[in-house]
Amino acid sequence: MDTPLPTPGEMAHWDHRAIHEAGLLGELLMENASREALRVLCSRGPQPEGSFILFFAGSGNNGGDAFALARQAHDLGANCLVLHTRDLEEYKGEALYHARLCRDCGVDTARLGEVDLKALPLPDAVVDGLLGTGFTGQLRQDYLDWIDWINRVGQSAFVLALDIPSGLSGESGMPGGDAVRAHCTVTFQAAKTGLFFPQAAKYLGELHTASIGIPRWIRQESPPSVFGINEEVFDHLPRPDPLMHKGKAGHVLIIGGSPALSGAPALAGLGALRAGAGLVTVACPEGISGEIKQSIPEMMSLPIDSQLAWSRQAFSALGKELSGFDAVVLGPGMGRDSGALEFVRSYLKGTCLPTVLDADALFALAQEKELLSNLSREDVITPHPGEMGRLQDTGTDQVQADRIATARKAAREAGCGVVLKGAGSVVSHPEYADRLSPFSCFSLALGGSGDVLSGIIGSLLARGVPVLEAACLGVYWHGKAGAALCSQYPWRGNLAREIAHELPRCINNQVLERAI
Repeated sequence: MDTPLPTPGEMAHWDHRAIHEAGLLGELLMENASREALRVLCSRGPQPEGSFILFFAGSGNNGGDAFALARQAHDLGANCLVLHTRDLEEYKGEALYHARLCRDCGVDTARLGEVDLKALPLPDAVVDGLLGTGFTGQLRQDYLDWIDWINRVGQSAFVLALDIPSGLSGESGMPGGDAVRAHCTVTFQAAKTGLFFPQAAKYLGELHTASIGIPRWIRQESPPSVFGINEEVFDHLPRPDPLMHKGKAGHVLIIGGSPALSGAPALAGLGALRAGAGLVTVACPEGISGEIKQSIPEMMSLPIDSQLAWSRQAFSALGKELSGFDAVVLGPGMGRDSGALEFVRSYLKGTCLPTVLDADALFALAQEKELLSNLSREDVITPHPGEMGRLQDTGTDQVQADRIATARKAAREAGCGVVLKGAGSVVSHPEYADRLSPFSCFSLALGGSGDVLSGIIGSLLARGVPVLEAACLGVYWHGKAGAALCSQYPWRGNLAREIAHELPRCINNQVLERAI
């Protein structure tokens, strides 16, 4: 279910081991990279023969890739010009080898900064090899000017980025002021972490991942710290048994609701049902149980005396019923008064069922952080960035600045699974590598969307799916439903309940796609 997403540092470690332990020449790895880039250039860009292709070669290995590719395109009859940021003899290692080879094979080269870009004829294609995945911080003005020129020329010429569009961070996917907007990006061996973030998409164009020959044993012995969730995560969805009955498909308890917030637990319950739960019960104040039951008659209700809800006494009344459930979703619409905090405190100290904590349960945890110690490895918290900020005593901007590190820290502190929601949701767990969702869907940016997600994950836990797989599958399934709704409602307007209703159709389509 995972796509490896090494950080730039982890990729450099793979390169180092391939060269110094496996005995592969760095020059060979660079040659392999250039051949893969040539394949993408020929299949997606103009045919090399007779085309004018302009190459930008930076001072590091990314520049070496550009030199190697220019030589290959030259051999196919392209009119190539390589603009390099340092004198040729100042390059080092593999980049120097390929810079000399490029020059000796008759490719035209010139020092960038000594050429008036405006005086050049418009190229048919531009190859960006200015800055590699190791770039961080803010761009210098000269790089900003070069990137601006590439982007303007890219309105008529094909732009190919090598490994990563220059100016983009390989770790965060954020631009350092600006970045090249490529039509295609060919990234080598594995997509770097930053390329998987939604904010990077507008710079990448089509992303092609190309093997350059890093041995499998190196990649297995030095796995990355981050993986991308892919469609194979659906392999963890339990297959329906024709002989099954409702009691074998998981019984989910939704605990939540208050007079002004009856919709949240109903949507969580709907998400659980549409994700395949056999039974769903909503424990809520008796004053709203009829309202919830009427909205979704397929759900059962477990009314709690309104004089007790929510309170420590309410948990005492509910506690004897818990043995009949397989998983719990705690918090949707519960409210934030002192009674809700009492209930959450009592629940966490008196329950061992796998639990998804969302919404107002997260608010209670933020108010009394020592309760985090009561969470288990089988539990999942599902904060959005604002809720995560409260849990971490920081601002939303700080959470968003490094979502992976924030989620990872929260998982280690709480000792449980964490789903940091948002564009490109992050799944973290103290025992596993982090996972990233590939989805960024405006159809999911509405009230009730998170309630549906909590119900999906609760349903999967109730059906015996292990916690990491349940969180990853829930996030991916929710995102795939959102992507389908973006197509149906390109100007928004979908309802949260439609996210839940889309879930079974996503599975049908997934089965068909994988069968073809």
